[in-house]
Amino acid sequence: MDYDRRPMTNLRTQTDVKRVLGVRGTSESHWVGDGFPVRSLFSYHDSGKQLSPFLLLDYAGPRRFEPTSERLGVGEHPHRGFETVTIVYEGEVEHRDSSGGGGKIGPGDVQWMTAASGIVHEEFHGREFARRGGMFEMVQLWVNLPAKDKFAPPGYQNILGSDIPAVPLDGEQGEVRVIAGEFAGRKGPARTFTPIHVWDVRVKQHARLQVPEGFTTALVVLKGDLNVNGAKVGPASFALLDPRGTGIELASSGGARVLVLSGEPIDEPIVGYGPFVMNSTQEIQQAMIDYQTG
Repeated sequence: MDYDRRPMTNLRTQTDVKRVLGVRGTSESHWVGDGFPVRSLFSYHDSGKQLSPFLLLDYAGPRRFEPTSERLGVGEHPHRGFETVTIVYEGEVEHRDSSGGGGKIGPGDVQWMTAASGIVHEEFHGREFARRGGMFEMVQLWVNLPAKDKFAPPGYQNILGSDIPAVPLDGEQGEVRVIAGEFAGRKGPARTFTPIHVWDVRVKQHARLQVPEGFTTALVVLKGDLNVNGAKVGPASFALLDPRGTGIELASSGGARVLVLSGEPIDEPIVGYGPFVMNSTQEIQQAMIDYQTG
């Protein structure tokens, strides 16, 4: 599952700076179950080839929930063919799956779930969080799997915040939490099927990042306003960068939090239906039959 990550190179000239292909955001939100008010910032339905290997990103919250004894969230539902990455900023999420596995993640923690051949699971607010109430904020990212790995055994990586390296940016301009991949020689704990970098970044005013040449790269701004290589990106928006080049220049007047996604594209067909993402219509039909027949 692990791969040899490509070494980073230093920025050499202005021509290394990646061009911004577009900026997109949304103020529209919808509920997933009764516990996750999300804004879908991108999806493979309209940007699959441009964003490969990343399929979808939902930004839930920030929203305050009142104390309750009810279980708020999403009941049993299936997945096949990809991975889900849940990053919690505020609140708690508990999960349980058809194999009997389960767990809880809180602020700073990450759950990296490999659905692959298929899994049925449920996600709810943590019981303690639900009883006391409070602010809730999280991101869920879907990461595609290559055809050869879509039927790998399902599994979880429950990654605690304390296990995620936090690398200071030059000049005390913030920090980079390395969830997956590598930054400044520090490797993230997440195991991935293809070369991927997932960085949770805090920027005060200025920062300079670098990613591998040829990688798909998107920057998702969660809070604050950010200038990305000359393009303005507001909160709950993302910038898609040209695969060519390696350099990313960031500037913010009041500070920003941004999720940096960079990965080697998977040059394969993407066919999805609801919670299944495969390579052909026939595989989707088979996934539906397999789920319906248990």
